[in-house]
Amino acid sequence: MNVEQTREDPGEGHHGHHHNHHHEKKVEVKVDGKEHRVAEGEYLVSEFKKRVGVDAARELDEVRHGELKPLDDNQTICIKGGEVFISHARCGGSS
Repeated sequence: MNVEQTREDPGEGHHGHHHNHHHEKKVEVKVDGKEHRVAEGEYLVSEFKKRVGVDAARELDEVRHGELKPLDDNQTICIKGGEVFISHARCGGSS
């Protein structure tokens, strides 16, 4: 009789009612040298930053082939696992 479990997972046995969490696969990414497990898939950069604990005031760059690729908070990124990110203070420039 586990009351906690039935309260937290009321629809576990009903396939198709999981609001896009039906086949959520967790993958590892590295942010600022720390491993994070997140669901594979597409994220708005601002949402991804929240998920991995990066302050909204900081910029996030993805390390690709040894180069830093700046990410805009409003762009979408696709997480497949193994990605590496670095956050840093925003630069004060106009674009």
